Amino acid sequence: MKANIGVVGLAVMGQNLALNIARNGYAVAVYNRTAERTKKFVEERVKGEKIFPSFDIQHFVDSIEKPRKIILMVKAGSPVDEIIEELLPYLEKGDLLIDAGNSHYADTNERLERLSHHGILYLGMGVSGGEYGALHGPSIMPGGSLEAYKMVQDVLTKIAAKTEDGPCCTYVGNGSAGHFVKMVHNGIEYSIMQSISEIYDIMRKVLKMNSAEIGRVFEEWNKGELGSFLVEITYKIMNYMDEETNRPLVELILDKAEQKGTGKWTAQAALDLGVPTPSLNVAVFARTISHFKEQRIQLSKIFGEKKMAHVDKSIVKDLEKSLLFNMFLSFSQGLWLIHEASNAYNYNIDLLEVLRIWKGGCIIRAKLLDFLRNILKDNPQNINLLASDLAMNFVKEKLPSVLRVSSIARESGLPTPVLNNSIDYLFSLTEENLPANLIQAQRDFFGAHTFERIDKEGTFHVEWQELE
Repeated sequence: MKANIGVVGLAVMGQNLALNIARNGYAVAVYNRTAERTKKFVEERVKGEKIFPSFDIQHFVDSIEKPRKIILMVKAGSPVDEIIEELLPYLEKGDLLIDAGNSHYADTNERLERLSHHGILYLGMGVSGGEYGALHGPSIMPGGSLEAYKMVQDVLTKIAAKTEDGPCCTYVGNGSAGHFVKMVHNGIEYSIMQSISEIYDIMRKVLKMNSAEIGRVFEEWNKGELGSFLVEITYKIMNYMDEETNRPLVELILDKAEQKGTGKWTAQAALDLGVPTPSLNVAVFARTISHFKEQRIQLSKIFGEKKMAHVDKSIVKDLEKSLLFNMFLSFSQGLWLIHEASNAYNYNIDLLEVLRIWKGGCIIRAKLLDFLRNILKDNPQNINLLASDLAMNFVKEKLPSVLRVSSIARESGLPTPVLNNSIDYLFSLTEENLPANLIQAQRDFFGAHTFERIDKEGTFHVEWQELE
């Protein structure tokens, strides 16, 4: 019996995805470079599913029905190219490779081009949901040729998370669209996570709330408009006790946040395309600053003690509104970036479909997504969501609370970079006259870069001072 599909790479994500596919009625061939991992997976986790292990790359390819469909679950970067090179001698025209890792979209474009010369189809497929999602139903974002997607559409829609709006999988668009959308998904994720941490910091330092109290607030918030995966796991983290010390584990974790690069890639793409994503960008820098622990300790001593603002717990409602404000504007910036990339790279991405498949399975799934979809349905060209009374009323209603929280953080010397950048993003986009006229004058003064005028057409330059 031949397998219907193959999976290369048996770290936890690869194992869980293989089990998910098999439990949905498909026979799955699996292969890992380290044979011991394959052996251990089959012995410990496979319980009657149709999963066929291979310990040789040629045997693995031969064990899959033609045209072969192979999912790569390996680390982004050179490991993807290495495994492609190993597979190529045994593949035939019409076979399909699917990169389900967090590959950079530019790498995906290059691989699509290279493999097309061999007659091999290729999909760059974003997968969100972590280990649990991979096993029980992730959000799946495939991009590439529509022909390639149709070869695996049935499998992908069956293993994806489900909501009332259908499977959380869609054909995202041409070329590297799938990996681009997943990259921006992660950029939004960075921003929301940083937003939550900023609110948490005010709760523990200004309001002097303990982890259990903070957990109860987040649990209550999760029942309302803030209902989301990230808010849900936050209250669960607050309630998790360390067995050794009987203290909340979160209080024992070092404040140095790691990153794998997708947030940085999002910021770079935004700069390349000229799209303002300040909240997403600064969330990356916040993680970078967290790494300078020794310097922060030293500088905190030089700076001296910070005096927390005197406020009571009535500001918890303001904190809730501030987090909603941040969440909304994080999505605003991310969707704008996806739209501009779709135009620039001919992806042909449907933003409504992107929001739909983010409703289940993925890390940024949230109740807010239905609200965002309603805004976009009314005007599909409202790509940053703000060009509607519904959206503007939403952010304006929260603005007094947001400004109050920002002021409290400033008075207390607490960093709230995402909150402040979200405020400035909104203020900048809603300001008819920005001071960029002065910047243009300065540029023309020292570099003869020219400027435009408000009273007549054309491009102008003046000699701002006499040259001797």
